[in-house]
Amino acid sequence: MSTEAAWTVYILASGHHGTLYIGVTNDLRRRLEEHRAGRGSKFVSKYRVFRLVHVERFARPLEAIAREKQLKNWHRDWKVELIQRDNLDWSDLSGLIFGR
Repeated sequence: MSTEAAWTVYILASGHHGTLYIGVTNDLRRRLEEHRAGRGSKFVSKYRVFRLVHVERFARPLEAIAREKQLKNWHRDWKVELIQRDNLDWSDLSGLIFGR
């Protein structure tokens, strides 16, 4: 993952094959901290969707927003396939990204 990209489309899951949430941000670390603190998305808090399972980086905000909208319109099976392509076990990727 390039550190030059300023925008991130991300998928959170409640667990392996669990509830999914798709978002876009220009500061992934801050956004994940907000989600985990119960701020920013009632859906994430309600369904405890905290596991970062997929990340895509973009240089331009409009590209990231377009991709977020595209993914939100996908069938669930397609989203699961996308996640499993690079993250078969649905591991929480936040540790890899933030060096934990």
